Amino acid sequence: MDRPIIEFCASNMHHGTDAVMRRLEAEPDKYDVIEYGCLGNCGECFLFPYAYVNGEIVAAETADELYEAILKAVREQQAEREMLDKLLDDL
Repeated sequence: MDRPIIEFCASNMHHGTDAVMRRLEAEPDKYDVIEYGCLGNCGECFLFPYAYVNGEIVAAETADELYEAILKAVREQQAEREMLDKLLDDL
């Protein structure tokens, strides 16, 4: 199974997302972590911590909550992918 791609905005680091990014980077066998100068979501970026998980925005009130939300999104996306794969195998 492919590793999830988790994207961060450098402009969002003032919310503490740099610590979240480092935690995820510490497990390179599990996640592909990418930092961009800008992800083009200035409204979200200004208001709260966020990241993209496989192209879907994940946001939270705090950086710690964002970390947990990212892990949850990864689990949910993997479960959906496994369900779709099973459906396709059954066809």
